[in-house]
Amino acid sequence: MDRRALVGSVAAVVVVAAAAGGGLWWQHSEAAKTSDREAAAAVDAFAAGWAQRSFPKSGARFAGTTAQAVQDSFTKATQGLGSGPVKVEPGTVNRKGDRATSTVAVTWTLPGGVPWSYDVPLTAKPAGSGDAWAVSLPASATAWAPGLGSGATLSASRTWGQRGDLLDRDGQPLMPVGKVYPVQIDPSRATAATVRQLEKVVDEPAGSLVAKLEAATKSGSKAPIAVITYRESDFQQRKAALDGLKGIIYPVREQPLARTRTFGQPLLGSYGPVNAEQVSASKGRYVAGDYAGVSGLQGRYDAELAGTPGVQVTSSAKPDSPLFSKDAVDGKDVQTTLSPDAQTAAESAVARTGSVPSALVAVDVRTGDVLASANSPALGFDRALTGQYPPGSSFKIVSTYALLTGGKVTPTTSVDCPEKFVVDGRSYKNYEGESFGKPDFATDFAHSCNTAFVKLSTDLGDSDLSKAADALGLTGWAKGVGVGNAFAASVPTNNGKTDKASAMIGQGRNLTSPLALATMSASVARGSAIPPALVTEPAPAGADRTPRPLDAGAVKELRALMRQVVTGGTGTVLRDAPGGPVSGKTGTAEFGSANPPETHAWFVGYQGDVAFAALVEKGKSGGTVAAPVVKDFLAALAMK
Repeated sequence: MDRRALVGSVAAVVVVAAAAGGGLWWQHSEAAKTSDREAAAAVDAFAAGWAQRSFPKSGARFAGTTAQAVQDSFTKATQGLGSGPVKVEPGTVNRKGDRATSTVAVTWTLPGGVPWSYDVPLTAKPAGSGDAWAVSLPASATAWAPGLGSGATLSASRTWGQRGDLLDRDGQPLMPVGKVYPVQIDPSRATAATVRQLEKVVDEPAGSLVAKLEAATKSGSKAPIAVITYRESDFQQRKAALDGLKGIIYPVREQPLARTRTFGQPLLGSYGPVNAEQVSASKGRYVAGDYAGVSGLQGRYDAELAGTPGVQVTSSAKPDSPLFSKDAVDGKDVQTTLSPDAQTAAESAVARTGSVPSALVAVDVRTGDVLASANSPALGFDRALTGQYPPGSSFKIVSTYALLTGGKVTPTTSVDCPEKFVVDGRSYKNYEGESFGKPDFATDFAHSCNTAFVKLSTDLGDSDLSKAADALGLTGWAKGVGVGNAFAASVPTNNGKTDKASAMIGQGRNLTSPLALATMSASVARGSAIPPALVTEPAPAGADRTPRPLDAGAVKELRALMRQVVTGGTGTVLRDAPGGPVSGKTGTAEFGSANPPETHAWFVGYQGDVAFAALVEKGKSGGTVAAPVVKDFLAALAMK
């Protein structure tokens, strides 16, 4: 064979060998890519299953076990972390032969929206000869959290810092923390016989608690059945009886408590377990089992008082060694203007009305601050600050200011007070058909002559009463008081002769709250209008308390007129009130459609630096029903 033939033969062999080598390299490369993809897919499916909280649905595969078994382990270990979303991001997969490693970045959203993030290392390998790749979980631990032993469970618990206080005007707590005892029925231990005994101890209707126990037993519920929560003193009176009842529990806890169960209610509000509606509306702030302010100022300012909750994650294996924690932020105090002495005096005064709905508000003349807001019944509707009532003749203070500043009358002007007066076909009359002939305006005011005021209404413009009400501070301040749903007054521009005549005597479309009338009285006593305030820190948005001066001449005359109501008019019950001279105005406000109409009773006015307004629903007259309530208030206040 010649040289060229030999070279050609060798070259052919080299080409064939090279071709064979290239084929083997290509096959190896494709197999490697397939392994890389399958390892990455195994990690991705695992991450997706975690994020969905369902490994079977994600198609995740596991070496040596099933997706359902892993799911059971996952659910048991993590269900104590809550139902918030969880984000799981797979990392880069590094494969060497039949073993691949990676990580997943996990971020739980814990109760309260707190994130907890950590990385979990993963190993993947072929599940078997020729099988797809699968995640291989550790046998001696779990993948659900760093350092979590096999079989251990996770639990996230909320933590709260120190709660702030509702403070009185002197910076002292109105509701300091005290012990309470929630009496509960343990349905797994209690019997119908013991629950019947409990009904007597806690003064519940016979059979009412037994029915609750039967319902729990039927449903299989083991949750404690709430009955009543007692303060320390009330609990101690019943402790011996409760101790003898099997299945009745009373786990002590602490919460803000006013000096008595009814003190400052419903204004201050209450503290207790949140309900489902609060949880739903809180955007993650509350979760089931939390305690918070649930009404009144405790509820309105719960975010400030409670601060920001923290959270702690522990394992069942080492409950005293948190795996994760975020500290809570302490709450802040909320500053109010309330005077405990004035509040106590006001509450004792409205208590004289018994079960009749009533209210009394006291305002500091110098500052416009609310000193007291009392309601009866104390655990019902906050009529003192949010009620909407016709003011009746107490509104004649506004009407008189409009007349005086408009130059329509003076205190000595003679103004007839007939038994009836007709305006545009509508007849108006005085209380109990009274008539005073042709007295001066001061006498008309002192004896609250409706017909005189109705007659004078023809001298005013349609907007005069509305402007006078605004000048005296009745309107426009509701959002700056710091109390939810506070009502000032509604005194619309009049739209005709009868509308104006009715408004002149506090009827028609005029509505007010006790707080608004107390504010009006303070304006007269002070000589300027200052919007009232009850919460000063945090400062309510938009509160402008710059004094607005009143007409000095009109105020001087109005003060004298209000004093005459007490010395010789419809308010003489207050003539000898303790604490000094009283100036004011009675009011008897008609409401409803009965014939004759029902009435609410008012007395508004001031004594020294304290202005006030008292309301008694369905009272016969201001002078006989509301004025005595004010006298009791002033007597109690004078003793402080």
